[in-house]
Amino acid sequence: MTKETGEYMNTSRTQPTVVVTGAAGYIGRHVVTALLERGFAVRAVVRPGRGGGVDARATLVEADLFASETDLDAVLGDSTQALIHLAWQDGFKHNARSHMHNVSRHFDFVTGASSRIPRVAVLGTMHEVGYWEGAITAETPTNPRSQYGIAKDALRRSLLLEPVDGQELVWLCCYYIVGDDRQSNSIFTRLLEAVDAGQTTLPFTSGVNKYDFIDVDELAAQIAVAATTPGIVGVLNCSSGDPVSLAEKVESFIRDEQLPISLAHGAFPDRAYDSPAVWGDSTEIKRIMAGSV
Repeated sequence: MTKETGEYMNTSRTQPTVVVTGAAGYIGRHVVTALLERGFAVRAVVRPGRGGGVDARATLVEADLFASETDLDAVLGDSTQALIHLAWQDGFKHNARSHMHNVSRHFDFVTGASSRIPRVAVLGTMHEVGYWEGAITAETPTNPRSQYGIAKDALRRSLLLEPVDGQELVWLCCYYIVGDDRQSNSIFTRLLEAVDAGQTTLPFTSGVNKYDFIDVDELAAQIAVAATTPGIVGVLNCSSGDPVSLAEKVESFIRDEQLPISLAHGAFPDRAYDSPAVWGDSTEIKRIMAGSV
């Protein structure tokens, strides 16, 4: 079943349309707005009853992407320029059984859409790589260590193995995301929740490990541009390219937000499988973004 709603219904045939799945999710809401700000009409696909928080200028499409009765043509619309597939269940639960359970469903949806739309972008993750020290590039070998990473890795391999003639596919590899933290499920979210609960300290690791952090609005802009620029295909990092220690980033967040809480460093041991420093090589995405200005 597919239901289309929304106050804004663009009828201009000169304005290109982009379909965004997972449009009501943490990243999706920002991607929808980034596309709209760049002059695209957006079909924002959400699960039935889950359209809250999506930019009202978008056309809201309620659909269960994996239901056999869902009309794919009704979801994708006519003359759509690109599909950005962000939808993913349990993205914050890295060992949920749903990841592997749904891989073939994602594959069927994306390949089904590929025959109808000239460009498809799918959200990937650094967790496909597994343990790695240093910069991750498009050629970095993958050895995922979670169900989430394994599922994303399998989907990427399958989609790139059998490309659809005449269709461009870009796989967007994302890293650690900050901003709009009430809608996330990160250490920054837990800090805010701890303050709400009246806690004055938060148990923490040593925080020495360095990661690639990117603001969700900057990430959304990178996704919007990479997904809609012809000729960009294959694996592409969407990242800052700047490794920062977890402790430095969290302490900065506490200061910037003026939170009445401190970190109990060393309360939790550092995880043996965490890299001392890992980040995305952002050379290509920075070149692409510079050319979009």
